[in-house]
Amino acid sequence: MPTFIVNKRVRPSTLLDPGIIAAAVAASFEKLDPRKMITNPVMFVVEVVALLTTVLLARDVATGGEHIAFTAQIVAWLWFTLLFANFAEAVAEGRGKAQADALRETRTQTKAKKLLLPDNRELYEIAWADDLVPGDLVLVEAGDVIPGDGEVIEGMASVNEAAITGESAPVIRESGGDRSAVTGGTTVISDRIVVRITAAKGSSFLDRMIALIEGAARRKTPNEIALNILLAGMTIIFVFAVATIPSFVAYAGGAVSVVVLVALFVTLIPTTIGALLSAIGIAGMDRLVRFNVLAMSGHAVEAAGDVDTLLLDKTGTVTLGNRQATAFRPISGVTEAELADAAQLASLADETPEGRSIVVLAKEKHGIRGRDLAELQGRSIPFTAHSRMSGMEVGASWVRKGAVDAVLAFLSAPPAAAVQGGAARALRLGVSPDAVREVKAIADEVARAGGTPLAVAKDGRLLGVIQLKDVVKGGIRERFAELRRMGIRTVMITGDNPMTAAAIAAEAGVDDFLAQATPEDKLRLIREEQAKGKLVAMCGDGTNDAPALAQADVGVAMNTGTQAAREAGNMVDLDSNPTKLIEIVEIGKQLLMTRGALTTFSIANDVAKYFAIIPAIFLGVHPELGALNIMGLASPQSAILSAIIFNALIIVALIPLALKGVRYRAIGAGPLLRRNLLIYGGGGIVVPFIGIKAIDLVVTALHLF
Repeated sequence: MPTFIVNKRVRPSTLLDPGIIAAAVAASFEKLDPRKMITNPVMFVVEVVALLTTVLLARDVATGGEHIAFTAQIVAWLWFTLLFANFAEAVAEGRGKAQADALRETRTQTKAKKLLLPDNRELYEIAWADDLVPGDLVLVEAGDVIPGDGEVIEGMASVNEAAITGESAPVIRESGGDRSAVTGGTTVISDRIVVRITAAKGSSFLDRMIALIEGAARRKTPNEIALNILLAGMTIIFVFAVATIPSFVAYAGGAVSVVVLVALFVTLIPTTIGALLSAIGIAGMDRLVRFNVLAMSGHAVEAAGDVDTLLLDKTGTVTLGNRQATAFRPISGVTEAELADAAQLASLADETPEGRSIVVLAKEKHGIRGRDLAELQGRSIPFTAHSRMSGMEVGASWVRKGAVDAVLAFLSAPPAAAVQGGAARALRLGVSPDAVREVKAIADEVARAGGTPLAVAKDGRLLGVIQLKDVVKGGIRERFAELRRMGIRTVMITGDNPMTAAAIAAEAGVDDFLAQATPEDKLRLIREEQAKGKLVAMCGDGTNDAPALAQADVGVAMNTGTQAAREAGNMVDLDSNPTKLIEIVEIGKQLLMTRGALTTFSIANDVAKYFAIIPAIFLGVHPELGALNIMGLASPQSAILSAIIFNALIIVALIPLALKGVRYRAIGAGPLLRRNLLIYGGGGIVVPFIGIKAIDLVVTALHLF
């Protein structure tokens, strides 16, 4: 069966990769098509006036008109302005094409073993992956590419998802639970699974990812639409303003050429932000893709930037996720070594991280080496959700460890129901009420400190408590403090009891917590926050998280999660790292800041250009306006030409900033506004004065007019 396997997603290594630049140059000319340009009102108007001045230049050349060299330079720089604007957008789009090409290749010549009968795993036919429909069952064995999005309904396998996530470490996919979803284009590297296809042709996760990376499916966000309307309105205003100038000049006894009017018009309208607006939006989504997060819409990225409340699961987000044994807490009359020995014996067959940590702690603190189960000839008692205990029986002796209430209930049960071993029942003794009270007191103390208590009993006696602790991730407190400075309220969601949740929340530095949370509790909390006018973000991976993910303004589904979770969210984290929600918020804020900063710069930039070109236009009619020539420009022609050249070159200069984004800093809205006005507003006024004057000196020295 021919397959194509991609081991690593291709990513450009630099901001302006040479391969991307070459492709973007060609795309800049293709985007001059008016049908494409009309999506950007400001630049479409620039294209119209560029065509008009080109026609006028052709007429002057044919009839031997005056100032042909000056007009030709104006025309050339108008077209350069358009090409530079298209170049910015093409570079933003091109940065994802290498990724999209690599992803598209994962489907090349992929075939599937389509099962002919639902209950027969050996009877199948070879079918093209593109011909599969939702509901089809396919057999995927070691070395096969998973032909489409689906859910594992049988078996368990190790899957290489490098083609999607870029990470080479394999992941486990199995039927049932929250790790059943598989993605087309990934590769099974061990065992075999049966997959039920859930995505139709052209609508798979891979198809959507390719379309979004390439920008083909990117729709303008509400913020972009509003800004486009504002820019279009400003453009219309200046159309009327410039159209009245010839009448005014004629009334004053002078004349002004159409080329000069066009130059005035182009410098007045906000061409800088108009040229870079699309690139800013595309680059924002591209930054998420490079961060291995797939946003289903640009609106989701913007919403992330406006988030007020952030809901985070405790396990794996706030904490490392694997509870570790940190102390043995014996009751009176029991030594710590005796408790450690019993706890280790009860954990020998426990392969969970908690069980292994108990064995390690007993060895480190008391030198108790692990014993061989075969030599002990004991019978291990596995942990079950019903019993909430595990243990060991060796001959007539037994030991149990587990939840405190479960162990106490076990000890108080009738002898026949208490222990599975017949000989062990005879050794059960009465449990001292003082021992029960002491164990409960220790358990409460552990819970208040943010730990999880496990009681240990041996041969009918309570020995004490093992203290487990969820380790809070290093640096997480500082990150939550940074979110607080952003004005974002953080809420930790956990299934722990309120005391444990409160202790972890205090240690991590979150603003609030929701303990013993159910899916209904999460949904209710989100709706309550939204009813207060707040935007809410959360992450999840299970089917029970789907309602909350769908309700949240920013729902980040883990790629390892169920199909229901991935479809409910408006973002998918390909690395399945819940802490990435914090970075997603920062990227969203960076996108909004970049757009706001460049808009501020563009408008301030136009103000400075007025001083260059307005006095030049009216100088012949009103010589006294020469007092406004505060830049000391050489002549009206050099002023106009310098302003047009600067107008084009500033777009090129700002492309890296539009693609990389303005660096976000967690400060309040007031200081942030003042900072942007100072840097980008002030810079938008100062830079044109310096730039236009420098260009004027060059233009004058080269006698270009």
